[in-house]
Amino acid sequence: MDLYMMNCELLATCSALGYLEGDTYHKEPDCLESVKDLIRYLRHEDETRDVRQQLGAAQILQSDLLPILTQHRQDKPLFHAVIRLMVNLTQPALLCFGSVPKEPSFRHHFLQVLAYLQAYKEAFASEKAFGVLSETLYELLQLGWEERQEEDSLLIERILLLVRNVLHVPADLDQEKRIDDDASVHDQLLWAVHLSGLDDLLLFLASSTAEQQWGLHVLEIISLMFRDQNPEQLAGVGQGRLAQEWRTAVAELEVLRQREMAEKKTRALRRGTRHSRFGGSYIVQGLKSIGERDLIFHKGLHNLQNYTSDLGKQPRRVPKRRQAVRELSVQRRSALNVRLFLRDFCSEFLENCYNRLMGSVKDHLLREKAQQHDETYYMWALAFFMAFNRAASFRPGLVSETLTVRTFHFIEQNLTNYYEMMLTDRKEATSWARRMHLALKAYQELLATVNEMNVSPDEAVRESSRIIQNNIFYVMEYRELFLALFRKFNERCQPRSFLRDLVETTHLFLKMLERFCRSRGNLMVQNKRKKRKKKKKVLDQSVASGNVPYSPEELESVWPSLAEQLQCCAQDPELSLDSMVPFDAASEVPVEEQRAEAMVRIQDCLLAGQAPQALTLLRSAREVWPEGDVFGSQDISPEEEIQLLKQIIWAPLPRQQGPEEQGAEEEDEEEVEEEELHMVEVLEKEFNFLDYLKRFANSTVIQAYVLLLRSYKQNSAHTNHCVVKMLHRLAYDLKMEALLFQLSLFCLFNRLLSDPAAGAYKELVTFARYILGKFFALAAVNQKAFMELLFWKNTAVVREMTEGYGSLDSGSSSHRPLVWSPEEEAQLQELYLAHKDVEGQDVVDAILAHLKTAPRTRKQVIHHLVQLGLADSVKDFQRKGTQIVLWTEDQELELQRLFEEFQDSDDVLGNIMKNITAKRSRARIVDKLLALGLVAERRELYKKRRKKLAPSSLPNEEESLNDFCQEDLEEEENLPEDESEEDEEKEEGSEAEQAHGGSILSTQNLGQNLHQEGFSAPLLWLQNCLIRAADDREEVGCSQAVPLVPLTEENEEAMENEQFQQLLQKLRVRPPASGQETFWRIPAKLSPTQLRRMAASLSQPEEEEKLQPGLEPKVPGEQGPEEEHQQEEAHQKEHRAHAPRAHLSARKKKAGLVSPEEEGTDGGKEQLKVAPKKRQLLDSDEEKEEDEGGSKAPELGAPGIWKKKRFQIEDDDESD
Repeated sequence: MDLYMMNCELLATCSALGYLEGDTYHKEPDCLESVKDLIRYLRHEDETRDVRQQLGAAQILQSDLLPILTQHRQDKPLFHAVIRLMVNLTQPALLCFGSVPKEPSFRHHFLQVLAYLQAYKEAFASEKAFGVLSETLYELLQLGWEERQEEDSLLIERILLLVRNVLHVPADLDQEKRIDDDASVHDQLLWAVHLSGLDDLLLFLASSTAEQQWGLHVLEIISLMFRDQNPEQLAGVGQGRLAQEWRTAVAELEVLRQREMAEKKTRALRRGTRHSRFGGSYIVQGLKSIGERDLIFHKGLHNLQNYTSDLGKQPRRVPKRRQAVRELSVQRRSALNVRLFLRDFCSEFLENCYNRLMGSVKDHLLREKAQQHDETYYMWALAFFMAFNRAASFRPGLVSETLTVRTFHFIEQNLTNYYEMMLTDRKEATSWARRMHLALKAYQELLATVNEMNVSPDEAVRESSRIIQNNIFYVMEYRELFLALFRKFNERCQPRSFLRDLVETTHLFLKMLERFCRSRGNLMVQNKRKKRKKKKKVLDQSVASGNVPYSPEELESVWPSLAEQLQCCAQDPELSLDSMVPFDAASEVPVEEQRAEAMVRIQDCLLAGQAPQALTLLRSAREVWPEGDVFGSQDISPEEEIQLLKQIIWAPLPRQQGPEEQGAEEEDEEEVEEEELHMVEVLEKEFNFLDYLKRFANSTVIQAYVLLLRSYKQNSAHTNHCVVKMLHRLAYDLKMEALLFQLSLFCLFNRLLSDPAAGAYKELVTFARYILGKFFALAAVNQKAFMELLFWKNTAVVREMTEGYGSLDSGSSSHRPLVWSPEEEAQLQELYLAHKDVEGQDVVDAILAHLKTAPRTRKQVIHHLVQLGLADSVKDFQRKGTQIVLWTEDQELELQRLFEEFQDSDDVLGNIMKNITAKRSRARIVDKLLALGLVAERRELYKKRRKKLAPSSLPNEEESLNDFCQEDLEEEENLPEDESEEDEEKEEGSEAEQAHGGSILSTQNLGQNLHQEGFSAPLLWLQNCLIRAADDREEVGCSQAVPLVPLTEENEEAMENEQFQQLLQKLRVRPPASGQETFWRIPAKLSPTQLRRMAASLSQPEEEEKLQPGLEPKVPGEQGPEEEHQQEEAHQKEHRAHAPRAHLSARKKKAGLVSPEEEGTDGGKEQLKVAPKKRQLLDSDEEKEEDEGGSKAPELGAPGIWKKKRFQIEDDDESD
């Protein structure tokens, strides 16, 4: 749609508003409805803001809305509607489009809307419009809170928003072309505000305690009123020209005069204006051209001084994203009457409103009652009015609300936040940089005010200044702030004015800090550092403190003498246990966790040849830690003690690093595998000003100062002084002149010294000559100084330049990395290839043990392996962690048994930790379970939500079960040895099945419930899948996870049923991994026997009765082929379900313990019984019970009691 052709509906609506005849506006009868229609149109405009542009092109606000506002104020509904429409039309363009559009078409729409807003602003610059707004606002403020309605509050807010919108419109400098002391459109608007009395109402709103809700609106309006003003110049209005201003003006005129005189002198030395066609060509000796010959100059000699090698070259185009950001804030002098009005407004605001309004606004900000980024108005007001107070008549009491340490903290916190957001939010970096500039200005003004208080004639004011300075200089964050801002300065998003304010603020801070240090003598400040709290660092014996690693041959030679001493000591009855204590009672490490250290102490005593002490320590440790028989059992024989000590001396025990080596390791940085916990440690130390100044001796900081110095002609005299003072501190106070030996800075010095107006920059010229003199003095000694000009330098390079190259190596050789020779690299590569595939050892430790070179640390070896390309990353060599105490074979078997017993419980890991003999941490147990392959990943050990089981069965059934178990165990004891050996081979599988007895109970209950709900077919399908997986694993011999793929709709619905999924979890069927798998899977770790037991647990009692072979079958002739097929399948299922029982009967036959009659009766009973839960548990575990009876009865000694205890535990679990 053409935006310049007005939409017919909009045209009709605007025509229905009314018409202007002379100075009188006649409204139409439908004027109110038309205004509401325009509001509705604006609400539904598109992203190009087409309605807004058409209304702006038609000048509706100038020709209709403003006359309605001024002439029909008595019509309240119409007046309210017009205010609403004007607030919408004057809305800032940035709010309409969100940001400045980058697309050309949308940018055109943005600029068009902005042009219409500037026209609105010019139309509002009249006393009539602001007079109506002022009168309406005055009448509304006269109403008390009990008389004021909600509509009145809305109208007050809309009037303030309208004033804000009009003041917010930026000036069009190209179109206005106003000079200083001339009235711009913004000045005319301010004068209209003053004539209408609206400024007095703003002061009332700012000072009234009953109108605190409008505080942020008032502060925003005031900030827009003073946005072009300089507070220091505003404070001196009407007092004549100050002496400082006079001197500044005279200096500027003197610079201009000197440059004009130099240009006249240059023109006088030139030849006449008549040009000779035969001017000639000249050879410039000493200046080479592109080749080896001297340069040929084809112009007159008077142009030679302007010759550069860049003549005729195309200027290098800088990409837009790398261009320096433009200055947005422009300060100008308004008309005198406007400045006088603004000065009086500032004085009244400081005396009556500042403290109360700033306190209220800060409270809103801290309580998050304000909108986003409203704190920028607070910081602007702080900087502006404190600067005005300091320049006018300095009275600290007028700004006491913001002259506190809390304000310093608030500004520093926001400044740091803006700084971090500028680094992270790249798209909005420029906006964050502007906010950071406002915060920096506020911080600068706070420091300037405190500095002014320091020279006040009032002793109380000076004391307050000293207290504030003491608090500011003590905290580390305030001192480190400037360094961080300099190091991250980026001219692509931070303007040159930000750098100027940063340099001036740093100069002021350093001056105040230096003066404060001199007055105090010694200053204690806060220093924070990251304390690296190391976890117990476990190293191998090769790096253990105080011990040289022993080779196997050396241990073989040492052991015979130790064995003789140990035999003598073992037979000595006078060997006392009181002389050696195996633990440190004062240590922070618990006694239970000091067993590893005791084991290491025993090994150290053996390696040192102290056999009595080693034996005493072993026996003392056995008394302290008897659990797990880690140090031997209580009834251990002397020969077994000697064998245990032999195992200890040969064991690669984990060792903790000693304090000496910790210090050495910190010098060489921490090792890669070490886990660190960073803690901020707060210390106090005596402050040294020169040490703090050395922090600024950085190339990044110097580059920022040199960048500002390049515009020395545009800088103020104070800015140039701040730059030179900092460079002088670095060069003279720190004796680091070589930091400034840089070619770009020397080019700047050359331009400065050749400037005709150099006399106006005496301080700069003096400093430039001083630096150049130092350079040429150094160049006479060090010829490489000319090449060093090409690079920015750090303090280490400066030291080498001045003291000689190589001085840094001799002074700090311990901190420089050692160089690997080709022979050492070849040996390292050979050792790595030889040990990288050896299991059970750390490849880096093996390399360190066999490396025959200069001493190397683990970190050096790892990094050099990565440099050689033998490894991809240092993470490949991270240690997995070592156990506190070595796991014995019995402890591993115990852990395996406990896991198999509790792996179906809700808290597997918790039950293992409660019942394990040798107490260990959770992490050690988890690592061992992973190492043994009992679990595939850690999440299998997570605690599950407990689900209540069905009620337990009757007590008499439990007694019969215990009796039956006792009989089975006695039968197993009578088996031959070969049968018991076969059973022992299957013991591991049977142990894994023990823990699932309780789960079969709940499986039976779930299966019955699912049968009742109509899931008989899916249960039969699941049973067939389990049996088929068991058959496949027996045939193939290896197992892998088998997915359960539902091919029918009925099975698919069952797999989505929550109760069916609970049944799958009870059967230990693994759910699909998130995002990677779709189907449930039968785990690979389940044996065929376990799968058949699970399938048998899914059989229902009714089905078992139907499948009994003792019942009368149908006549074969009466059965159809389908029925015969179904019967055949049913017999196959029965055969698979009762395979464990058939296997048990076969074993009894083989052992000769069952007669044919007993066999028949037992078989019949087995097929006819419908057992309760306890009975089913026994049936499912029947084979396992008998297997364990023969193998474990001799070991336990009381098999019946053990079995009874097991069932008692299961009853307790069910009762829960």
